[in-house]
Amino acid sequence: MREKIDALTQNLALTIVGKPEAIRLVLVALLGGGHALLEDVPGVGKTLLAKSLARSIDGKFQRLQCTPDLLPTDITGVNIWNPKSGEFSFLPGPIFANVLLADEINRATPRTQSALLEVMEEQQVTVDGVSRAVPTPFFAIATQNPIEYQGTFPLPEAQMDRFMLCLSLGYPSQAEELQMLQSVDKNIKVADLQPCITLAEVQELRQICAQVRVESSLQQYILELVRATRQDEEISLGVSPRGTMALQRATQALAFLLGRDYAIPDDVKFLAPYVLCHRLIPAGGRRATTVLERLLRAVPIP
Repeated sequence: MREKIDALTQNLALTIVGKPEAIRLVLVALLGGGHALLEDVPGVGKTLLAKSLARSIDGKFQRLQCTPDLLPTDITGVNIWNPKSGEFSFLPGPIFANVLLADEINRATPRTQSALLEVMEEQQVTVDGVSRAVPTPFFAIATQNPIEYQGTFPLPEAQMDRFMLCLSLGYPSQAEELQMLQSVDKNIKVADLQPCITLAEVQELRQICAQVRVESSLQQYILELVRATRQDEEISLGVSPRGTMALQRATQALAFLLGRDYAIPDDVKFLAPYVLCHRLIPAGGRRATTVLERLLRAVPIP
């Protein structure tokens, strides 16, 4: 399985140049059983990363281009009348995929955004009172532009809490961007990528990650860090118990990706900004990252 992980990482690096940390974080979300929110400006490779991941795990990929006129049934699917059979037939929506990309999710209305709540938590979709399971594994990647707010609908706290990680790819370095220019005719396309891991193996890797050992002292550290966000005067809304669980699962996945069968405090400290910041509502216009950095310094490390 270590060879599979290395092959998957190398496969993604063929199309995503110079972003090893972002690739690792997306794999943490995938193997931790969560979902990822990418907050970044256009044109830095968010869509390319999602398509490359789907291709690498040999999964079905679907893309949603979120717009204000997008309806919930455009995502989940709809029952249509079949005159031949004399009954309604279900027409599945793009949600029935292994990797779903919800591009510019904050351009969809709150009503449409809420269509993703059930599937991200329970891996199923309910249409007209009938629940249908989505393919497994199911992994959602949502993107939003953190700069442009005109005509957008900010994600509510309940929706943000569904994402295990929130990260940014960022601009490439000068050397990396020069490399992209020099090899523009040689760049590997997503269609040229070869699957290096199966969906069944992804499920197996998820089970292995869940068995990574987390000592009780480290669990206590996670708990104290989360509870500190609920009691701090500079935070209006702290991290939920779902966030506590997400931080432990992400820590286990990161430890496995780094070749260990046990987690350490450094794993928690590295992941905390990505797992916790988007779940916080700072008070007085403060930045969540600044407040969390202070809490990480204040909470004793086991």
